[in-house]
Amino acid sequence: MALDCGVFHTTYRSDMALRRTPVERGRMGLFILLLLVFPFLASPYWLNLANQIAIATIGAIGLNILVGYTGQVSLGQGAFMAVGAYGTGLLTLRFGLPWGVSIVGGCLMTAAIGTFFGLPSLRLKGLYLAIATLAAQEIIEWVVTHWTALTGGTEALVLPAPQMFGLRLNSDFNFYWVATGLALLTALFTANLFRSRIGRSFVAVRDQDIAASVIGVNIFRTKLLAFATSSFFVGLAGGLIAYYRNIVTWERFTLETSIFYLAMIIVGGLGTIRGSFFGAALITLLPAAITNLGRALQESAPGVAVQLPNIQQAAFGLVIILFLIFEPEGLSKLWGNVKDYFHVWPFAYKRGEARGG
Repeated sequence: MALDCGVFHTTYRSDMALRRTPVERGRMGLFILLLLVFPFLASPYWLNLANQIAIATIGAIGLNILVGYTGQVSLGQGAFMAVGAYGTGLLTLRFGLPWGVSIVGGCLMTAAIGTFFGLPSLRLKGLYLAIATLAAQEIIEWVVTHWTALTGGTEALVLPAPQMFGLRLNSDFNFYWVATGLALLTALFTANLFRSRIGRSFVAVRDQDIAASVIGVNIFRTKLLAFATSSFFVGLAGGLIAYYRNIVTWERFTLETSIFYLAMIIVGGLGTIRGSFFGAALITLLPAAITNLGRALQESAPGVAVQLPNIQQAAFGLVIILFLIFEPEGLSKLWGNVKDYFHVWPFAYKRGEARGG
């Protein structure tokens, strides 16, 4: 007599839960506990990296909403982050708004600009849409560097330090709680978004837009909403960068930034929230690891240390190529494989039966 092997739900509530099993809830609890303990044990260097990962995770989730979940390729990530950063900075410097209000205002500006540049998505898709968003990158970058009366041109905007209850928030320790908290809220919002009718319409457009139109999905409105939602979170990442560094300069938001974020969601896994985190962590930590290696080799092998910037670029491209060849679904799929293995361990031969059940 064969025994059932798998996870079975007897109520709709348990089937729709974000964490369906005790093991999943336990893993999430351990992860949150690690996040709470980490800043008390980490050095300023690691706190700085953690803050960068948290901001990158927000931006990667925003881009994944558009590319991974809705299937709209974008090469304008850096430009939209610039809108969020400059919008946040200008609202503070020109209108004297508090930092929190300025960040929200910058996010809304970015959502509006992203919606505008999403208008071609009704007629364009794939490579052609990517070229259109690349034009957005170049246009916004040109406006930022040449509209001197508004943005200061190539001169940097210097922002006051954000404060709350008398505490300066842009220190590594204090900013950790802001960035990590917003990253968790972004992930929670996105997870629930794709359990809703709107989120399912995003996925339907990605899978087959003609079939989605036949079943009643408004394609144009859905695509514009995807651009607006994605750009809002991208603008949030830009606003956080502005206040974390207290300086806004266009060099942080070039086409290279757009490619970096596209690499994050490719390496992490398209259409997954955890993939956005995995990709943000890897792409953030990889340059830091190579830089530390260069410092270690500076005395023993100075020739190698000099070439490390080139090695860093090569390693960055190599990582992307290897993932595209050997695991196109990214780190998220690898993590899923590990979970699948231990789900039926030590009876590994039951794995096929578990999937079939």
